Amino acid sequence: MKLIPFKPLRDKWMKDPKFKQAYDDLELEFQLLSAIVRARADKGITQQELARRAGTKQSAIARFESGRYNPSLAFVNKLSRALDLKLKVTSRR
Repeated sequence: MKLIPFKPLRDKWMKDPKFKQAYDDLELEFQLLSAIVRARADKGITQQELARRAGTKQSAIARFESGRYNPSLAFVNKLSRALDLKLKVTSRR
């Protein structure tokens, strides 16, 4: 089996207007997920420790970080507080 690098594939798919719109619609979620994972890693906090601080289970953190879970704003806020982060949403418009 030959592996295909993601970037050239994504670039090809981005030429499809429907794919591009769906991708763009998920930008905020990707940015949020990335920021929380980066903050956890930068602080040297394990998923288990973040779960303890946020009052949830490690499996919920793993699902969130894998992108398999569409979190509520309340859940994201819990994670933000547990990481001593301030959640701020701004408009690009």
